[in-house]
Amino acid sequence: MDARFEADAAAAASTPPALPDGRPNWPLGEVVAGLREARAAWRASQQRDRECGGRELPSPQALREIVAALAGLLFPMRLGPPELRQESEDYYVGSTLDQTLTALYDQVRLELRYVARHPHPDAAALDCVRAFAAALPEVRRLLDSDVRAAFAGDPAARSVDEVLLCYPGVLAMIHHRLAHRLYGLGVTLLARMVAEQAHAATGIDIHPGARIGAGFFIDHGTGVVIGETAEIGERVRLYQAVTLGAKRFDTDDGGALRKGEPRHPIVEDEVVIYAGATVLGRVTIGRGSTIGGNVWLTRSVPPGSHVTQASSRHEVPQPGAAT
Repeated sequence: MDARFEADAAAAASTPPALPDGRPNWPLGEVVAGLREARAAWRASQQRDRECGGRELPSPQALREIVAALAGLLFPMRLGPPELRQESEDYYVGSTLDQTLTALYDQVRLELRYVARHPHPDAAALDCVRAFAAALPEVRRLLDSDVRAAFAGDPAARSVDEVLLCYPGVLAMIHHRLAHRLYGLGVTLLARMVAEQAHAATGIDIHPGARIGAGFFIDHGTGVVIGETAEIGERVRLYQAVTLGAKRFDTDDGGALRKGEPRHPIVEDEVVIYAGATVLGRVTIGRGSTIGGNVWLTRSVPPGSHVTQASSRHEVPQPGAAT
């Protein structure tokens, strides 16, 4: 038997089974001491043994609350509180926006302080959150275009309200439109945290760096992966299990991965990519193309192409031909 396991077992056995009032008597002191030792070892290995005087990193729980509040103020009568009435809509939006931006400011300061190792990043955080707030009307307009695209593209949708309230692809895009703004403002850790919350809830994995045009529709959605440097045009539709990924990862002379280089596909306007298709590398899918289900594609295709899994080739429409 492992010596440490024997010691832990002996410590547990020496703890009385119950307190005088009958509650279990857990070996709290030993566990707390062991966890303190583990934390100290980790911090020393990461050179974080200095005193920071408080929380060092943004809070996932705080960020979940911030995103929920932002969704509510973007769509007050559908994602806002159930008791809200239209006559108090502006008051609700203003009040919620004030509280939410203040909460976001606190989280942005934490990231900037962590990244820059600077104790007073207040001014930069303030500029960041002000720019984020100014972008919210445009975020709302983009999300409206996504909702309309989902309604127009799905014969099962009965209303735009059903789309907004029920469709996982729209939930993922609410998160992405917000995360992409944060990413562009340089708070990439917060952006990634927002994106991963949507990933956990929907099974749709969109890196916040991906650039996505208006009218984007992900039907069903589970298993969709869109990489950091992907560029997607307007009125594009994806189905479940589509991957827009990297074909290879370049390294520097020391063998470390090169960060931020373009390595994901460019998808032009009005492209449809069906379920299970995988498009890899910095290739371009031309405007109006259709990529069939389960296709594996690592080359560019011109506008108007039709790529099928069975043929493994693209068909380019000739001038004057029916399409």
